[in-house]
Amino acid sequence: MSDILLIDDDDALRSVLSRAFSRRGWQVRTAATLEEADAHIRVQAPAYALVDLKLGEASGLRLIRTLAQAAPDCRIVMLTGYASITTAIEAIKLGAVHYLAKPAGVDEIIAAFARSAGDADADLQAQPLSVDRLEWEHIQKVLAEHEGNISATARALNMHRRTLQRKLAKRPSPNPPARD
Repeated sequence: MSDILLIDDDDALRSVLSRAFSRRGWQVRTAATLEEADAHIRVQAPAYALVDLKLGEASGLRLIRTLAQAAPDCRIVMLTGYASITTAIEAIKLGAVHYLAKPAGVDEIIAAFARSAGDADADLQAQPLSVDRLEWEHIQKVLAEHEGNISATARALNMHRRTLQRKLAKRPSPNPPARD
């Protein structure tokens, strides 16, 4: 039996994932905040961890480093509804074994835990990113540089804080549909 720490601030998703992993024989602990996750890690570091990127105003990226230090063999997957190239790279650099965009099923998550190498046959993107997606990626890069601090990021981008919050609340489509 494997033990997993599910860290997500979405109560409904956390509950659904907890039940699904339990039905598959996993021992499940859950946390909704960085503080709750830290408490679980201090008591017993998990063998597996599923970490949401956005935990309220906090960044789940911070937990990856904590988990990797507490349990070097912990298999960490970052799950997010705010996927970006920047955060994917940072998650992997910090010690995550995989990065998944929501929605992801339990079987997909379990498969991600098992992956230990990249996929040389991964599909290449056929067209460049949209302008909206490029803006999103740039904002995510600057946000990561400022450790998730929205006020500092807004200042660095020369943007009003509320404007930045509105942009962060909207997730751009990866690319416009192809035209013939």
